[in-house]
Amino acid sequence: MVTDSFYERVYAIVREVPPGTVVTYAEVARRAGSPLASRATGYALNALAWDADVPWWRVVNRTGGISDRPGVGAMVQRERLEAEGVVFSSDGRLDLRRYGWDGAGASGFGGQQ
Repeated sequence: MVTDSFYERVYAIVREVPPGTVVTYAEVARRAGSPLASRATGYALNALAWDADVPWWRVVNRTGGISDRPGVGAMVQRERLEAEGVVFSSDGRLDLRRYGWDGAGASGFGGQQ
């Protein structure tokens, strides 16, 4: 019997992402064992309460942009990332090579997500 769900695996992975770094939906899905489940990763994060202990704001889309979250939305995510030192370009994207978390404590995954 499997004791952990896909959502629980997503949450465990996202909890590991350090402040000031981000990970893509696709990378979370890959690490959770379901490489084609980027959209399901988004659903898992959208299911969270705003005050959950999972730093959902550290998950971005594959272009380094923020995907809108129902409710307060993208502005809260951007504010939280900026408070952690993440800088956005004038077109609202962040540099995945600079801020991307590689899962080993370092940032910068070279856009390979």
